[in-house]
Amino acid sequence: MTSETIISIFLGIGLATSVGFRVFLPLFALSLAAYFNLWELNESWQWIGSLGALITLGVATIVEIFAYYIPWVDNLLDSMALPLATVAGTAVMVSTIADLSPMITWTLAIIAGGGTATAIKGASATTRLGSTATTGGLANPIVSSVETGTAVVVSTASVMAPILGIILVIIILSMVFLFYRKIRPRKK
Repeated sequence: MTSETIISIFLGIGLATSVGFRVFLPLFALSLAAYFNLWELNESWQWIGSLGALITLGVATIVEIFAYYIPWVDNLLDSMALPLATVAGTAVMVSTIADLSPMITWTLAIIAGGGTATAIKGASATTRLGSTATTGGLANPIVSSVETGTAVVVSTASVMAPILGIILVIIILSMVFLFYRKIRPRKK
């Protein structure tokens, strides 16, 4: 495995993690990177770097971000976003992996991309439900801001410095693991 392949895997995992917080923002970041030739995508995914995709994903990103600030719509979006995050996490992983066989690429994409996005989206949806239940939704804009900020930071780091991006992913996944461990009922 070449260093380019490893870096492409780091990019994919970083963007898949961001998908768990905001579905369209990492796709928009990838589109920007491809449009400005900062990152080369697999041949069948070149369309993501087109002006049409850039505009479409940019509009979708803005709509998604603002929709999370509307009370109760945010919880509805979380329920719809879980399957979307799985698909988008898989897609960003497939689009970025370089120099691997299709079987290995798709296996990595489904497990590392889709799995990571799903785990993060599940944790963020649980956090939002807890926030809604305990504050009547008053704290949800804070949760939304933290999620959006995290998606921006991880997406940017993943595109500009994939090694830093993967370090952030490890930190985030560790926090998710600790969160689930804390809320899981203890055996007596």
